[in-house]
Amino acid sequence: MWLKAALVYRSGRVLKHNVLTLPSLPEAYYIGGDYKEHCTVIRDEITNTINYCEDITFWDHLDEQNHLARRFVLLGCDPNRKAWNTVMGPLHDPEPFAYLWLYSTESGSLQPITLNNYPMGHDFHPLGMEVYPSKDGAPSNLFIVNHARANTTIEQFVLDPTQPTTATYVRTVSSPYFISPNSVALTSSTSFYVSNDHLMTRRLPGPLGKILPVVESLAALPLSWLAHVAISPDGVLQHKIVAFGVPFANGVAVSHDGSQVALSSTTLGEVYFYDRNLSTNDLKLSHSVPVPFLPDNIMYADDGALIVTGHPHFPSVAAVAANKTGAKAGSWSVSLRPISDTTHTKSEKDFVNRAYDLRAPLSASAIAPAVLTHEVETLFQSDGSVFGTSATSLVDARTGTLYMSGLYEEGILVCGPK
Repeated sequence: MWLKAALVYRSGRVLKHNVLTLPSLPEAYYIGGDYKEHCTVIRDEITNTINYCEDITFWDHLDEQNHLARRFVLLGCDPNRKAWNTVMGPLHDPEPFAYLWLYSTESGSLQPITLNNYPMGHDFHPLGMEVYPSKDGAPSNLFIVNHARANTTIEQFVLDPTQPTTATYVRTVSSPYFISPNSVALTSSTSFYVSNDHLMTRRLPGPLGKILPVVESLAALPLSWLAHVAISPDGVLQHKIVAFGVPFANGVAVSHDGSQVALSSTTLGEVYFYDRNLSTNDLKLSHSVPVPFLPDNIMYADDGALIVTGHPHFPSVAAVAANKTGAKAGSWSVSLRPISDTTHTKSEKDFVNRAYDLRAPLSASAIAPAVLTHEVETLFQSDGSVFGTSATSLVDARTGTLYMSGLYEEGILVCGPK
C-alpha cells in the first residue's frame, strides 16, 4: 500500500492513466494522413536481426559549408532483449550479440554494420547512442551505451563516410559513476551528457535486484541523475553530475544551438527542460512539460521541436517483455513545440485547462494538462496492432518523414509522404 501511496503522491496522473487504465488507442494514427497509405514497417525477413531496436539516431553528413548533404539512420537492435535487459529484467542470457544497422533516407536501403576490432569476448547490448555529424567527409565518433554482463559501459567507435557500414572500435569508457547509463547526447565529438536511470539496479545480488529497482520505479523515487562526461585523447574521463533527483532519468537531448537540454522522467510522465551553460556544461532547471505516456527517448527535430516517444501503458510493456500470450503494448509519439513569448492569453488558468491535440483519436489533453511553455501534438499512436512498444522517434524536417523504433518490436516504422 505504501508503494501505491508514494506513486499517488509523486504522480497520481501516471498511476491512473498509464498503469491502472489501458488507454483507448486506435489501431494506428499518423498525423500526415491515413497510416495505411503513409506508413510501413521495414523488417529483416531473413535473419530477423532488426528487432527490439531501443534507440535510433541520425548520422548527418555535412558539406564544407555545414549544410546537410546526406542523412542516414543508425539503428541499435538487440533481438535478445527479452533474455537480457538490465533495466526491466530479466538477466538470463547475455551471450547473444546485438546488431547495428544503417538505413539510407535517400534510397531506403538497409545495411548491417560490422564492428571492426571489437574486443573478443566483450558483450554488445546497445541502448542509447548518438553519432557526431561528419563534416566535409571527416570520420564521426559514435558513442553507444552497452549493457554488458559485468557492468554497463559506453563504447566509442569511429564511422567513416567512405566505409559507412564499418564501425571501428576505439575504446570502452567505464566509470564507477556509471551505475545505470541509459541515454547519451553529444556536446562535442568527445563529450556528452549521459542519463543514469536508477540508483538501485537489476544487477544487485539476489532478491535485492528484483525488488529494489521496482520499488524505485513504482514509487517514482528521485534517485537518478544526469552527468556530463568529457574524454581526453588518452582516454581519461572528466565526469560531473549536473542534475540529480530525477525519477527514472531516461532520454536526453541537446538543442541545436546548445543552449537547452531536455531530459525525460519516465515514472513522472514529464520532460524536464534545463538552461545550459555552454562553457561549463552546468544546467539550471527551467520548467517541465507533462506528456500522456511514460516517456522514453527524445530528440530535437531540425525545426527545434522536441520529439518525445514512450509507452502509454506500463503493464502492457511488461506483458510483452514476459512473452505473455496475445500481449501487445501501444506506441505514442508527440512533438513539444515552444509557444512564443509574444502569445497573449486572456487567462493563464483557462489556457492551461484548455483542450489541445484534438486531431488525434486519443488526445494528449485527455491525459496530460496543458502548459504555458509548449504545445503538445501527437505524431503517431497505436494500440500495438500496427507498431508497439515505441521507444524512439526521429523526424526529418526536410521530407516530413517519421522513423520509429520499438523496445520489443520487430523492424522499424517509417511514415512519410506517398
